[in-house]
Amino acid sequence: MNDFCRKHGLSIPVVLAPMGGGPSTPELVVAVSNAGGLGSLAAAYSSAERIQQDIARVRELTARPFAVNLFSPQAQLPLNDGIKAVADFLRPYHERLGLKAPELPQKPIENFDEQLDAVSKAAPPIVSFTFGLLPPKATDRLKTQGTYLIGTATTVEEAKQLQQAGVDAVIAQGSEAGAHRGTFAVPAEAALIGTVALVPQVVDALRIPVIASGGIMDGRGLVAALALGASAVQMGTAFLACQEAGTSAVYREALTHGREDQTTLTRAFSGRVARGLRNEFIEKWNASGLDHLPYPWQNALTQPMRRAAATARQAGLLSLWAGQGVGMLRETTAEQLMTELREEIKQAWSNLKDQLG
Repeated sequence: MNDFCRKHGLSIPVVLAPMGGGPSTPELVVAVSNAGGLGSLAAAYSSAERIQQDIARVRELTARPFAVNLFSPQAQLPLNDGIKAVADFLRPYHERLGLKAPELPQKPIENFDEQLDAVSKAAPPIVSFTFGLLPPKATDRLKTQGTYLIGTATTVEEAKQLQQAGVDAVIAQGSEAGAHRGTFAVPAEAALIGTVALVPQVVDALRIPVIASGGIMDGRGLVAALALGASAVQMGTAFLACQEAGTSAVYREALTHGREDQTTLTRAFSGRVARGLRNEFIEKWNASGLDHLPYPWQNALTQPMRRAAATARQAGLLSLWAGQGVGMLRETTAEQLMTELREEIKQAWSNLKDQLG
């Protein structure tokens, strides 16, 4: 077992991807950690109070290490003048769902400083983040209290910047990954490097552990990532259909029919490039030719529609985040999935030995 796994007591090199908006429940985090992996709590959309509650719940259920994930405030961009056009586009969907006319909330996203205070006070062993670098004061605060920091990169240059900023490990996010891209140093469209190409280049460029992410759904993918030099893998889509996940019923149903050629990259829902299953909203948005609002404003404006669509079971209006490995999704418990991954790793190693003679 490598240094990263030994340090955090992992018996299987799997990190649960932090999946915001519902899927990453404390119960899912705990199930992965208890099974020998590293559970990750998605806190970027949570209030300070909710963060404290969720961390307390995780600690009630396990003494194992876990991570808490935040978004870098570096990703937050000023509002432009496109509100009316986007609101007009959303209005028919609001009417269809019985919602009032679209309008921006007073607060488009939770306050990062308040979130950081909550995380710092709770002092989880590991904090991960994406969408950029943490403010230096935030990094210093967390490092001073002994927190292990993990950043997210989609290019070698981003990985180098994260190492220079003092992180302890880097997640190398390949273009196959579901949900939001972590890109921050170049335009997102210029950072679509596949996992197999990205991971070894990041490994060669850094002195710290690298965690591979993107398209990994089973033991074969995990072994491949380790062969590329990764210390562990981060898996998100693979856990979306687990019983402990907070994935909505309509989202689960869409995922079970998802295939590798049905995902796409879009800014339609949040203003940031993210990978999910194609659906009605994405197709209509693409056809409209409209310019999206910058993140987090587009995300805030579409949020009421997405929440109502989940309740109304209208998958066509949901952000159905999923990676390109969605066709290998399993409906099971997190514990059983981890058990299967462990056996698949052994089998993959055995097969490799046979092939290599």
